[in-house]
Amino acid sequence: MNNMNQMMKQVKKMQEQMLKAQEQLADKVITGTSGGGAVAVEVNGHKKVLGITLKPEVVDPEDIEMLQDLIITAVNDALTKAEDLANDDMSKFTGGMRIPGLF
Repeated sequence: MNNMNQMMKQVKKMQEQMLKAQEQLADKVITGTSGGGAVAVEVNGHKKVLGITLKPEVVDPEDIEMLQDLIITAVNDALTKAEDLANDDMSKFTGGMRIPGLF
């Protein structure tokens, strides 16, 4: 019975650590870029867009489509990096297993 209690304490401690790590992801800022840095998008570890920066030379009223493509590319770059960061942080607790709904 002692082994079961000890195991439950360890599981609870691991859950608390995982929750803390997930909360800390909100404070981490990841930047995705495109167009050689002409467009930069910042997201947090929870994949929320925090800001978009455009260099003046990328804003061409005659080519809005290019700007849209650059923004999409930068957002996707930032989100991919945020996903990788979350996976890396959570893999410390899961031993590399991907647990659906965890992150």
